Amino acid sequence: MNNANEKYLPIGTVVMLKGGSKRVMITGFCSMATEDQSKMFDYAGCMFPEGFLSSDQTALFNHDQIERIYHMGLIDDEEQKFKTTLKTLVSQMNGGNAITNQNTVQSTMEQSIPPIGPGLSGNVVAQSQTNNNINFDNNGIVVNE
Repeated sequence: MNNANEKYLPIGTVVMLKGGSKRVMITGFCSMATEDQSKMFDYAGCMFPEGFLSSDQTALFNHDQIERIYHMGLIDDEEQKFKTTLKTLVSQMNGGNAITNQNTVQSTMEQSIPPIGPGLSGNVVAQSQTNNNINFDNNGIVVNE
């Protein structure tokens, strides 16, 4: 079970960063700033409750910068499996080139975690629509639930 001290909190977790004045929701892992791809951050996030507004407002931060957790994201079997894979990949990356390592993590995640929704590699949309009665518009937004 996840706890506040465990690295790689689940997607959707809402936190306050040390010295921050605005809450941040975790939206991703192992991200690099475009201006300095030599350093990988534990998390990517967006402002809460506003959500993702533009790529220049994405917060990149490390676990030790989290001061407080307001809400823990969804923890289920799929999240646990993902976290195990993520931890294994990150531990294997020690000592390598950050750009190569980021590409390795992204490539491995794309292979091990099937995409969901239109416009993503793989054709999962038809299966999702048929099995779950979920319909997506052209932008990947759920309609007519």
